[in-house]
Amino acid sequence: MTDFNLSTVFATVAAAVPDQDVVVWRDLRMSYGEMDRRIDGLAHYLVEQGLGCHTERDRLAGHESGQDHVGIYLRNGNQYIESMVAGCRSRTGAFNVNYRYVEEELLYLLTDADTKGLIYHAEFAPTVAAIRDRLPGLRVLVQVADESGNPLLPGAVDYEEAVRTPRPAAGMPTPSGDDLFLIYTGGTTGMPKGVMWRQADIYVNSMGGTPFGATEPYPSYDAIGEAAKAANGGMGLLMVAPLMHGAAQWSTFFSITSGGKIVFPDDVTTFDPVNVLTLASRERVASIPTVGDAIAKPLVEEMERGSYDLSGLFALGNGGAALTPGVRERLFAVAPHVIVIDSAGASETGLQMSQLVGKGGSEEAMVFEPKVGTGVVDDLMTRQLQPGESGGWLAMQGQIPLGYLGDEAKTARTFPVVDGVRWAVPGDRANVLEDGRIQLLGRESVTINSGGEKIFVEEVERAMAAHPSVRDVVVAGRPSERWGSEVVAIVQLEDGSTATDEDLLAECATHVARYKLPKAIVRVPSVQRSPAGKADYRWAKDQAAQSLASAT
Repeated sequence: MTDFNLSTVFATVAAAVPDQDVVVWRDLRMSYGEMDRRIDGLAHYLVEQGLGCHTERDRLAGHESGQDHVGIYLRNGNQYIESMVAGCRSRTGAFNVNYRYVEEELLYLLTDADTKGLIYHAEFAPTVAAIRDRLPGLRVLVQVADESGNPLLPGAVDYEEAVRTPRPAAGMPTPSGDDLFLIYTGGTTGMPKGVMWRQADIYVNSMGGTPFGATEPYPSYDAIGEAAKAANGGMGLLMVAPLMHGAAQWSTFFSITSGGKIVFPDDVTTFDPVNVLTLASRERVASIPTVGDAIAKPLVEEMERGSYDLSGLFALGNGGAALTPGVRERLFAVAPHVIVIDSAGASETGLQMSQLVGKGGSEEAMVFEPKVGTGVVDDLMTRQLQPGESGGWLAMQGQIPLGYLGDEAKTARTFPVVDGVRWAVPGDRANVLEDGRIQLLGRESVTINSGGEKIFVEEVERAMAAHPSVRDVVVAGRPSERWGSEVVAIVQLEDGSTATDEDLLAECATHVARYKLPKAIVRVPSVQRSPAGKADYRWAKDQAAQSLASAT
């Protein structure tokens, strides 16, 4: 197998289809050839600043990095993709930065990553300025001009100047499949952690190195180039979710491998369903990635209201949060040719399982076809469960991460050796059905233990969301003298709804056992989610705790 690296993959596709669009945003239409030249310039700049790889992989433990790390503190745009690939080309470890973080959170992240360089939009310059003195290792700042008008920080270079940097006289390093793909977890259930992948592994696992529907990866770079030519424009993708989210990066590079174009909404700061569907129609994109109802529901509502030519749209690729049955049914009613591709995975495993559902197709909630390498290990992590066995940990073997950056103990816990095989076990509970499919139960860290019974919050959320008055819902636990912990539903109702708590609980009771029903319902103007649409369970737990305080 070719030891793929993402820099050479991009360069291969750019050489194969140099004139095809890679990014469409507002009036910008950028070709693969042009972006590859800009990537070269930015990589040249990073190398000129002395950043790169200082220790090769074979001399390091799984939790150690031998590369300098560069944070990507950007909203969606061509600069994000360029920065990712330039990091690979310069052999620096580029990583995602959550642009919603406040100063304290950002300081934690950049310190944890031992950040040497930062590429950031000008709107975030004041936050960077406020913490840079507490980051003695941060010495390279690249600022992307934007509509904020914030001036260039002292010592920073303008991004457009950086991308014009000529090739260094001493030459450029040779990227390796051993080089890092570094992705930080969202931190919605705990502190963010840096997951370290070999680029060769994440590319084959989740980023297009294995063609859609295949079980074997491309055999060579030449095969990738030929496939991109044959794809005749590839798979167009309308990227709504922020690229700072790992799954969005995976989807983007999957499309890039086929020579596809990435279309960004005109406004990358807010979600505008009208603009998204207008672009989907104009650009004839094949796929729109969604993150549960938070993105899919407004799109479906706009499809019902407006008139859009979506004949080119093939799929909604959903992951990271549940797409409820009611929203699916409405989608199939208004766009019967579109399929839903539900995927399950994690930053620590890559893509593990999928489920394809079309109009008239049957669906079992949270039941997936596992991809090669996916399995379930027992509670004690001593063996792999067989068909018909339940109550284990969802796991992945094969192409999996090296470990967590700088954390040997967490690396050992999350990537154990089970019966002689190294697995990634990030914390999701699952059953293996008789036919070999896997039923995903939910993340252990947000599971509620009430009266000795384990209650998976995702199941209760789906049950509550079945009521037509529920616009959004997230479930968390709060302390209980009687039960130890009890279920609380934090609910955002549709505008003008008159539904009572009793109405909501009655609907919920038709889908789950009574012991799983919320003991309290907290109504909020808006459910807080990550920019990608994933539930923020730390916020939900705070809301549940506050509701207890209010009741006493």
